[in-house]
Formats: sequence, structure tokens, C-alpha cells
Amino acid sequence: MSASSRLYQGLRALGAWARPVDDMRAARALAPELFALYRRMRRAERQHSLRVLNALLRGGHSDPDLLAAALLHDVGKIRTAFYLPEKVLVVLVKAVAPSRYWAWGGGSAHGWRRPFAVSVQHPAWGAELAAAAGASPRTVELIRRHQDVLDGPPQTETDRLLCALQAVDDRS
Repeated sequence: MSASSRLYQGLRALGAWARPVDDMRAARALAPELFALYRRMRRAERQHSLRVLNALLRGGHSDPDLLAAALLHDVGKIRTAFYLPEKVLVVLVKAVAPSRYWAWGGGSAHGWRRPFAVSVQHPAWGAELAAAAGASPRTVELIRRHQDVLDGPPQTETDRLLCALQAVDDRS
């Protein structure tokens, strides 16, 4: 993702409080237990998830597992606080020193390493939360893998859905 895209995402997050969130759109796409999980996300994260959902729908996607993953792919961030200045720091370190980003993100989500752990580990955390709330195995897999880089072209239908999710997530 480009620096200008990340900057635009940050500016949108700053103004999240002023924009409405169409949570009813998510309620129609998610089972009640999953919608309750979605509602625990911060306002800016819900807005982002809805942008991902809407972009997938505009692109002709209708797979219910993909749409649920679009709404819940960042739900792991509810596990601990992750503030906008920390997100900026994480993005900068990832761009400048990726090996440190991965090293710092692999540990416990405490102290100064917490934002790195959230960034690196939120897909796994989100997959656990979604599975516990009754998400389908494929939705759980899409959430868990939403930051993974495929080695080569997609080989399975799940890989193809993952590519669609990633492409839209990167632009939103």
C-alpha cells in the first residue's frame, strides 16, 4: 500500500466521529452473534469494514463468507487498544524497518510493543473471535489470512476470495 493511501486512511480515521455508520447494512449481512462482534469494533474500523463490503459488492462479489470476512477482518483489533498515532508509528516502522516491525509484533501485546503486536497478530485474534461467535470455517480462514501474501497465483476458491478481500482492503 502506498504512503499516500495510508495517509488518506489516517485522515479518514480522524474524521470518523463525524460520519455516520450504516450498521444496519452489516446487520443484514451477518448472523446476530457475528453482528454483536462487529459492533464491538471502533467506529473508524466499522466504517472501514463497510467500505470494504461495499467495494466488494460493487465488484460483483456475493459470497457470504467473503462478505462476512469483509466486515470482520479487523475485529481482532478489539482485543486491546490501538490508537491512530500508534497506527502511524506501526506503518512507518513497517515501511522503514520491516524486520523490526515483524520482530516487535511477534511478542506480547504489552508495553511499547503493543501496537506492533496488534498490527501483526490481529488477523489471528480476529479469526479466534469469529470462530467463537460461530463464523463459518472459510470466513475464519479469510480473516486469519487477510494480511498473508500468497506465493504465486491463487490455487483455490478461498485463495481467490482472499485476493479480492486484500485488493479492496488495501484501497479502503
